[in-house]
Amino acid sequence: MRALVRSTLLLLLWQRLTAIDVPLEIRQPPTIIKQSSKEHVVDPRNNMVVECEAKGTPHPIFSWMRNGKYFNVAKDPQASMRRRSGTLDIYAWTDPGAYEGEYQCVATNEYGTAYSNKINLHISKATLWPREVLEPVTVSVGLPLVLDCSPPPGPPKPEIYWMSKCSSGRPFNWPHQPHPPVMLPIKQDRRVSMGVNGDLYFSHVYVNDSATDYCCNARFPYKNIIQQKMPITVRVLTTRMVSEAAPTFLSPAGRSSSQTVLQGEELLLECIAAGVPTPVITWTKDGDELDTTNIKVKNYNKLLQIPKASFEDAGEYTCTATNTIGYLEHTIAVQIKVAPFWLEKPCNLVLAPEENARLVCRSDGIPRPSIRWFINGDSIEYATLVPNRQVSGDTITFHSVTVANTGVYQCNASNQYGYLFANAYISVLNATPRILRPKTALVKVIEGSCAWLDCLYFGSPVPDLRWSKYGLGNLEGNRFKVHSNGTLQIRGTCMDDQGTYLCIVSNAAGQDENRVKLEVKESTKILKWPDNMRVLRGTDVRLECKAEHDPTVTVTSTWMKNKQFLIIGWRLSLDDSTLVITNVNRRDEGNYTCIIKTEIDKTTISTRLVVMDRPDPPTNLKLSDSFERSVRLSWTPGDSNHSPIKEYLVQYDDDDWLPYNWRNLSTYPGNLNSVILQLSPFIIYEFRVIAINDIGMSKPSRSSANFQTGGAPPDTIPKNIKGVSTWRNNMEISWEALNNREWNGPHLKYLVWWKRRDSREEWKNATTWWCKYYIYDADTFTPYEIKVQAVNDFGLGPESPVIIGYSGEDRPTAAPVKLRVSRIEATKVTVHWDPVARSSIMGELKEYKVYFWRDSSQLRWLSVSRAMKSKAFPASGPRLSGVLPGLIPYSNYKMYIVVANNRYEGHPSNTIEFSTPEGNSSESSRDIWTLSGWTGTLLQSLMASSPDTY
Repeated sequence: MRALVRSTLLLLLWQRLTAIDVPLEIRQPPTIIKQSSKEHVVDPRNNMVVECEAKGTPHPIFSWMRNGKYFNVAKDPQASMRRRSGTLDIYAWTDPGAYEGEYQCVATNEYGTAYSNKINLHISKATLWPREVLEPVTVSVGLPLVLDCSPPPGPPKPEIYWMSKCSSGRPFNWPHQPHPPVMLPIKQDRRVSMGVNGDLYFSHVYVNDSATDYCCNARFPYKNIIQQKMPITVRVLTTRMVSEAAPTFLSPAGRSSSQTVLQGEELLLECIAAGVPTPVITWTKDGDELDTTNIKVKNYNKLLQIPKASFEDAGEYTCTATNTIGYLEHTIAVQIKVAPFWLEKPCNLVLAPEENARLVCRSDGIPRPSIRWFINGDSIEYATLVPNRQVSGDTITFHSVTVANTGVYQCNASNQYGYLFANAYISVLNATPRILRPKTALVKVIEGSCAWLDCLYFGSPVPDLRWSKYGLGNLEGNRFKVHSNGTLQIRGTCMDDQGTYLCIVSNAAGQDENRVKLEVKESTKILKWPDNMRVLRGTDVRLECKAEHDPTVTVTSTWMKNKQFLIIGWRLSLDDSTLVITNVNRRDEGNYTCIIKTEIDKTTISTRLVVMDRPDPPTNLKLSDSFERSVRLSWTPGDSNHSPIKEYLVQYDDDDWLPYNWRNLSTYPGNLNSVILQLSPFIIYEFRVIAINDIGMSKPSRSSANFQTGGAPPDTIPKNIKGVSTWRNNMEISWEALNNREWNGPHLKYLVWWKRRDSREEWKNATTWWCKYYIYDADTFTPYEIKVQAVNDFGLGPESPVIIGYSGEDRPTAAPVKLRVSRIEATKVTVHWDPVARSSIMGELKEYKVYFWRDSSQLRWLSVSRAMKSKAFPASGPRLSGVLPGLIPYSNYKMYIVVANNRYEGHPSNTIEFSTPEGNSSESSRDIWTLSGWTGTLLQSLMASSPDTY
């Protein structure tokens, strides 16, 4: 019982020690620390590397075993080992396949030998299919077909897929097709699919399955190359009638099969059936419905995939193939086996002389693994007998160890599905206790947190460890805990915990100590921080972050945006710990974190900055539901940039020969993204959309596709219609032309209508391309009713209102009579006349026109100008009189009057004479200025000095 207690105590002490790495300055056997995987695939085009690294004191010497024999690396010109390492570099320029095999690395020093796993080195291969001519496959329509692939084995295992130039099954007609089609994957469905083995299965064949180029392709992912098998020609015969057939299994064969898989590996269960119609596959497990929680059903129910098999996946899986003729079942018995796995792995032991110990190599698996022990690579069965060492199955027990027990022990646990291999050394030595470097001299912690005072140590036998606070003795209370690696943990530190702590380690060989000073600081607290902010683009922002901290520590403040540290400069600056962002733009939006950090703690606070901006332009404009006068426009709204979109402005550009002449069409509420646009017929449009929010307008969207509305008859009535004469026997009908947007269709013309007013004659019409039409041989000044309408290829537009026009005018045939004057004054006179007959005007009465001239002055010696003047009196109203102004006093006048229409004046009336009386001096002086020389000057002076006389 005492021995059992001692062994248990030693095991507990060792568990404390295993948490500490043995320092390399202490002698120790080798330990493998890095090695390649057991199945190691390499690319021969590159340097092939097999890794092996080990540590130990003295540093190990490395060697290699290949296929169970010593591999002399030094004598192989294509292989070398790296300096102070066992890693193997192989430069296989000539025959890389010669280096495939089983490798094992050996690391040796004077205290023992460690071995790596057995590493199976595989050369990555992309084996070519043989360049064989495959005989055509002939099959009758309706029968099943399997096309063999037999891909190269690798390694690694290649990915398989089938391709053809006519993946739909239609034969390729070369050379009648101008360009050969590219290779396309074979379309797979319930009838046609690829199996796990790479073969292509047809449940039954169609005539269209005939092709000359069914190609099986193998892709090797390690090299990323593709190998292609020679094409297979399939000829489908149509000489037999296609009859229905009950299901039969193409894979797997028979009514039952079995499958074994290792726990944790992928399990694939496949059932592919033939039959007409194509059978439907269903699955059950142990007679119950299949639970697909951890099972993936693929390949149209033909394949079950379990990514990581477990014991629950063992059982009987039944696949049923069913069609209208019958059904067939196949049962697959699945067994789960387990490669060895560790329950307890042997660990390195450092022991003092006379201590007891044991190495345990405990594993499990299905079937149960067998255990073999080795020492320094040799079977322990054949090693030198050591009396204090006993081997019992998975355990080696050591009693009162000596230096002779030092060495590296190997454990191999194996069954038929794999093996485990582990090295563990025993090192027997006396070592004075030591505190391992680096020693910690000062620890600073935040009040209330945990303090960790390190005292990493080593010694043999295992030293005793004791912590005390300097001057106060041993530590007491549940706040203090000493861990197995020597670290002292102080929970919930307070200011009273400050001071110097002493760590002492000791055994029979001596002792060592370390002093650690503990300082407790106040925690850092953020007192003021920014709330989430919504700002307008272009403004300046201050993200304030104020903190309180222990005055004895240094503090730094940094900012992060979206978990990335900000670089201060340009638009970003720090005012103490406040972040200032000038001229904010949308790239500044995000989550900002203020970090206040001291040498011992840090505290953070986060806020979100939202930048409001004009919306992004709409995208993906689409046109639909088109009619002759409307179309539906839809779009995808852009980002509103945190200000809701209030409305959308739709603009258009039409075929007006002015590129990019965008005009506003209409606005729509911001909650719409599909609207009906009202348009003009027969116009080529393109549209764009602008989003509007409270900040402003977005950039225009990309323009839509061109769209032409359907044609329609014109809607517009020609404007400003007139009917006037340009000669005595014609009439010109004119109007304003319709603009392009008013045409509504091609080949716009105008239909002109006219007839005599107040007559019973029928309307006459004519069609013209122009905006004028002339009527000839018309009677003089005859009223006509006129109307005009537009017409295009789609029909007539609305008629204009009827207007009255007149044909040509001629010279009036009569003259006014009884011309007379009254109220003769010095500078004006009232003129009267009698009207002419309406029929004699030969047109529209425009005016009466008086012609007059000054015949002489009543001063007989005065010479005057007889230039003729005129005065027109409009013919509006009933008055046949008017005032003739601008006369010269004391003069003799003659006059006559004519009547005028829009084109001609009539014959003159009788000529009459009248005389104006004397006027005042200012009026009379005008005649004085008409004299010349000294006479005029003399008369002017006399009149100025004696106006009453003159």
